[in-house]
Order: sequence, then C-alpha cells, then structure tokens
Amino acid sequence: MMHFTECPRDAMQGLLDFVPTAEKIGYINSLLEVGFDVIDAGSFVSPKAIPQLADTAEVFSKIDWSKSSSKILAIIANRRGAEEAIKMEMVDFIGFPFSVSETFQQRNTNSSILQSLETVEFIQSLAIQNNKQLRVYLSMAFGNPYGDDWNAEIVYNWLNKMLELGITDIALADTTGVSDVATIKQLFGFIIPQLPQNVKLSAHLHAPLNEVQEKVSAAWNAGCRHYDTAFKGFGGCPMAADSLTGNTATELVYNWCKSQSIETNINEQAFLKAENNALALFNKYH
Repeated sequence: MMHFTECPRDAMQGLLDFVPTAEKIGYINSLLEVGFDVIDAGSFVSPKAIPQLADTAEVFSKIDWSKSSSKILAIIANRRGAEEAIKMEMVDFIGFPFSVSETFQQRNTNSSILQSLETVEFIQSLAIQNNKQLRVYLSMAFGNPYGDDWNAEIVYNWLNKMLELGITDIALADTTGVSDVATIKQLFGFIIPQLPQNVKLSAHLHAPLNEVQEKVSAAWNAGCRHYDTAFKGFGGCPMAADSLTGNTATELVYNWCKSQSIETNINEQAFLKAENNALALFNKYH
C-alpha cells in the first residue's frame, strides 16, 4: 500500500501572488475528498517569512474537516508556532523541519542544529500533552549544496536522536532536489533495516517531472511506503535556493502506483477533480 501526504502548503508557500483565503479553502476542500492519508494544509510560521500562509488559522477555521478521513498536518518552525498549532482542534500532526545541514538550519529557522534539537524536545512534549503527533522532517537528508558534511550515518544518527525522544513519524526530505537514484537507494536501504517496527518513515523528495517516477521507484524498492507529493509538482522551499526544484508530482506517483498494481486509498474521480483544480489555481497564481 502506498500512503500519500498531499502538500498544498508546500505547493503554495513560494508563490509571489497571494492566493485569496476563499480559494485556498475551496482547493483544500477538494483535496479532502480524494482519500489522501495526510494533508499538509498550512503552517504557523512568521508571516514575514512566508506571507502566503499568513491566513492559515482562518483557512483551518472555515473548513469542515469532519467529512474526510484525511489527517491534517501543519508545519511550524519554533515553539511559538507549535503553541499556536496545538490550539487547532483539527490538526492531527505537527511538522517540524530539522536540518542535518547546519547552514540550512540557520537559513530555515534562524537557529543552530543543537538549538533546534532542544526545540524538537519541547514540541514533542507539548504534542504528547495535547494528543497530537509530531512529524520531524530531516531536511537536506540526501545531501546539500552548501558543502556541509553529509553521509548516511550522519542522517541516521540524527534520526536516532528523534527515536530517543519517542518520535516515531520521520520524513527524509530532499529539499533542494540533490538526490539521485543511487543516493535514495543507499539512504533508505541503510536506514530502514535498522528501524523499530513502530516507526513510519516517509520520503519527501523534490524532483523535475522527468525524474519523479525513477526516484519514487528507488525509494519503494528500498522499503519506503509513505510519500509526500503535490499536484503537478508545484512548489519548493523558498528558504533553500533561488531556483526551486519542484515537489514530487502527485499524479505521476499515482500513475506509477497503478502501473505497478500498488494499492492506494485514492478515490479516482475525486482525484481527477482535485488535479484540475490544482492546475487552474496554480496557473492563476504563480
């Protein structure tokens, strides 16, 4: 079974034109009908850093989440954001980007790796107290363009720190699209055999459209069953580079699953409707 986290938040966050709140709500409503396991629907971060998502609280408050089986994830970057997200009843998952690259951790959250580890510990405690689940994104997990040290053992050692804190939902995030098939096979092949059975490991890959299916196939064959995607490959991290590498395109991953007879929870009719909505929305605001 392939499990999808659809990421409209990641798709929208780098757009220069502001997507009106009502249109965000309409788009997320269409995603809620598809059957995605999780929807990364917004973020509680500084509006100065990500002005596109300054209306997340309003968006969340005006959507009827009760009609969908999808779990809702919100991204945060610090303690204040976590405290804000915790108040939202519909939020199931809190996502925190923890970089294995010191340079990117400073760029993304204005803190060091060690400071961010203290933040993770605080957020994990807060999540447990409020019946939420923390998903840690190990960003720059496949390497980085900054020259910081990287290898599979470095990634695993930081992942193991998360396990020591009781965090069992972890994503390996490419962030800048530096991964290739060999690196994906190596990293998942090294880490997955060492994981306890209760740990869910996801792939958050960034890739041009012509590389999506080969990268997903490499991760799948190495044992990964959970994937972050965004329709049409829109988006990318605005904190990472001037030239963004798009997200893993949902429709290409879904078509690959069908070609390999891999099961999903997707309702195809709702999927096609949401795909058309994505194309209209992102062609309008770009």
